[in-house]
Amino acid sequence: MGFLSRLLDEFIDVIEWVDHTQDTLVWKFPRNDNAIKMGAKLTVRESQVAIFMNEGRIADVFTPGMYELSTQNIPILTTLMSWKYGFNSPFQADVYFLSTRQFVNQKWGTKSPVMVRDAEFGPVRLRAFGSFNFKILDAKAFLTQVVATNPSFSVEDINEQLRNTVVARGMDAVAESKIPVLDIAANYDEMGLLITQRIQPDFAELGLQLSKLLVENVSLPQEVEEALDKRSQMGIIGNLGAYAQYQAANAIEKSAENTIGGNLGAAGMGLGVGAAMMGQVGNIFQANQFDPNAKTADVPPVPQTVEYHFAKEGKADGPHSLSEIKALIVSGAINKETQIWKKGMPAWARAATIAELFDHEPPPLS
Repeated sequence: MGFLSRLLDEFIDVIEWVDHTQDTLVWKFPRNDNAIKMGAKLTVRESQVAIFMNEGRIADVFTPGMYELSTQNIPILTTLMSWKYGFNSPFQADVYFLSTRQFVNQKWGTKSPVMVRDAEFGPVRLRAFGSFNFKILDAKAFLTQVVATNPSFSVEDINEQLRNTVVARGMDAVAESKIPVLDIAANYDEMGLLITQRIQPDFAELGLQLSKLLVENVSLPQEVEEALDKRSQMGIIGNLGAYAQYQAANAIEKSAENTIGGNLGAAGMGLGVGAAMMGQVGNIFQANQFDPNAKTADVPPVPQTVEYHFAKEGKADGPHSLSEIKALIVSGAINKETQIWKKGMPAWARAATIAELFDHEPPPLS
């Protein structure tokens, strides 16, 4: 091999990038100070852009296709190197390949809850999570604004900055949208569109395009979710009095189960206490079901039942309620001559003299 052949072997004659990764944005062709031969083959594949730089300045940009380098298809580089007469000697240039495909499923989320003001609940703290897709839209701007002289640049190198932009600008957009907290789950698409419109200019400054943004979940603090759950339960329960009686009945049932096989006296006591509790709770809710602001202390006392005694075989028989006395009158056990006494009477009296006992009889004909 002659000297000229060995010299030509030092020149680069094929320039291409076969990307085997899933996250590389920019890759610098490894020239290692070797000169690029005039007439070298440049291959730019779909979803790629090749940029030639000379002394830190962007020269020529190549879109997808196959090129044979000459002074005709690298006009800016030719001008920078003062090749006035089309001098076809090897030349020095840095070649950067940029991937213009979409980088999908990039996660974003709030590191801590963000305070927003809701019309119904007032200030509430929200956390949001989702994903977004982006791609390089302006290769020149991305190379100069972000990459600079880095020989390799991946998604991870810029992902943190993009996530922060999505969260900061995006939550501002959500707060300004005034979407009620209870309606957020039904408006994920609208929220995604609002956030996209708000942060698109920030991506464009970096030479990027936000192609899609998804809101996957918006959550409230645990204590707020628990309060909303209780509110939903109350709405489903409806009648508080019936619900209280149902709860009391369950308590009685559990008390009976716990005392089976044990002390029967204790079981009876437990059932009695449970029944009393159920009655009291039911009375409270019944007294207030028409006026939720009423206080139980203002409810008048239940009137006492009048108790009667009647003379039977020389002895007092009683006490009996009014309905029981009337039943005895109907059956003939008590007649108008039977001696009757009730609390408040100074002495025993004939049943005929107590008006309420025979009020079922018609008055005499005149």
